Parts: sequence; C-alpha cells; structure tokens
Amino acid sequence: MKTQTMQPPSLRLSVGPLQYWWPRERVLDFYAELADAPIDTVVLGEVVCSRRRDFRLADWMALGRQLRAAGKQVLLATPTLVAGEAELRSVRDIVQQREFGVEAADASALGVLLQSGATGFALGPHLNIYNPQALREHASLGATRWCAPAELPLASVADIHAAGVAPQLLTEVWAFGRLPLAFSARCFTARHHGLNKDHCDFRCRDDADGMLVRSGEGRDFLSLNGTQVHSAGVHALLEAPARLREAGIGSLRLSACAEAFPQVLRVFDAWRRGDMPPPQARDALRELPLPGALIDGFAHARAGMQGSDVELRT
Repeated sequence: MKTQTMQPPSLRLSVGPLQYWWPRERVLDFYAELADAPIDTVVLGEVVCSRRRDFRLADWMALGRQLRAAGKQVLLATPTLVAGEAELRSVRDIVQQREFGVEAADASALGVLLQSGATGFALGPHLNIYNPQALREHASLGATRWCAPAELPLASVADIHAAGVAPQLLTEVWAFGRLPLAFSARCFTARHHGLNKDHCDFRCRDDADGMLVRSGEGRDFLSLNGTQVHSAGVHALLEAPARLREAGIGSLRLSACAEAFPQVLRVFDAWRRGDMPPPQARDALRELPLPGALIDGFAHARAGMQGSDVELRT
C-alpha cells in the first residue's frame, strides 16, 4: 500500500493597508478591483496619518463587507504611530467593533486589545518582533497571525519557525512594495514644502507612490510618504515557493503601487501556483511601470536596497 505524502499548504496572498493618499473615488475603484483579484486577505484602514480623513471607520467597514461578500478575509488595521488621544480613540473604535479581525500596528493597540479581552488578532509588521522569545510573548496575548518585520531575513523567520513558537500562528512576510523604513510624528512631505504638519495643504495627495529622494550623486535613495520614509526601490520577494513554505511562511503581503498593481497580483498568483518560475516572474515585474527598481536585500540579510536589479556601489 502506497503512503500518501502530505503536500504543504499553498501560499496565501494578502494586500496590506493602502499606504498612499489617493482620491476617494480611486480608492473605491481600487478595492472594487480587489474583490475579483486572486488574493485571500485584505487589510483595510488608514495607517499613516490621522489627517487623511476621506474614509472613516464606517467607510472602511462598508468596504470590508463588500470584500467579505466576494470571499476575502478582511482585517482592520490600527494606526502605525499613535501620537495623541485622537489617534488612541481611533484605535479603541477599531478594537471595539466585532465584525472584522484587527491587525495591531503598535503597542498601544495591543494594550487596548488586552483591555477589551479580544483574541484572534493579527500582529502587524511594525511591531518589534525579531526572535522566538518576542513572538512567544506576543502570541500569548491571543494573536493568531503575524507579519514579520520587513527587514527580518528569511533565515531568521525560518529559525523562529524551527523553534516551535506558537505553531497556531499564520506567518506572513512582506513580499511586494516600497518598504516603510521610518516613522515620525512630523510630516516629511510637509517639511519638504516648507509647511508644518497641521497646515500641510495635504501635499501628499500629489505623490501617488510617495516623493522620490535622490542622493547627491543622483541615485534613487528614499521616498517620502507623509510621516513615513520609504525605500526608493520596490521590494519583490520571489523565491521558490517551496523554500518559503519550508521556512514556515504561509502568507505573502503585497503593498499597492499606483500603476499596474492588478498585473502584479496576477504575476504573484501565477508564481505561487508554480505556473511561473521565479526568474520569469521577476522579468514580468520588470516589464511593468513600477515606481522603482526591484530589491530584496533585507530578505537575504544584506542592505535593503540591494537586489537583482540594484547593487550597492563600493
């Protein structure tokens, strides 16, 4: 009698919170497209700046219902940087709703979740979880999903998985998009325009993929997105799917860009299904009008701006 070999589960695809401030109608169109996209999970919410008020919690929940009706799992994300009582109230409102799961972006959200007795929440990529001990502590609070920090190498994710920490957790890694590298209570975009945060004229609306910053030598270096500093390059993790599953990874997070994102989703879907090998998938991404060169240095314990398309000059 033949023994059947159990196949590892296929990788899931998730779309993270929209990082840029696009016009309201464009955002609605974007999520309408996601309803039919080959993805499993959508994380909704304003995570960058509380002054971006086109969508309130009720609006995000209405979008969530539409996506859930289309078969998507929906999470609501809390703000990345909580700088005052208004932002903390926003966190409480997100936690108090019981219709959708919550992704905690920082320690304040974890505190509110614990006070509310909520369980089954997700740990966002900006929490400081870099080793088995930290993940074990966070998992003990009731988390069921973890998105590793974008700068954590794949080998470290594999080591954490091998340590047997919280096997009930779904592990996710950042697989596509410009990487948020730093956060500030001040607004980098407003400062660039000689404005302060409270009177910013909402200038980040002008930059659909953030504002590119170049070095003195004219090299693409960083990107400004309101209160965030992003990478100039576009992180694209396209390893052999089997290798990612062996590292304990069950889901890949994709972050939207202004152009060709539906094509990006199709490339990643074909790649995870084995219909498109990694080199071919990278070539397909290179042909798209992405906002920067492809990078993947962090995944391989190198400088983040390095990758198949970019190498550091020595």
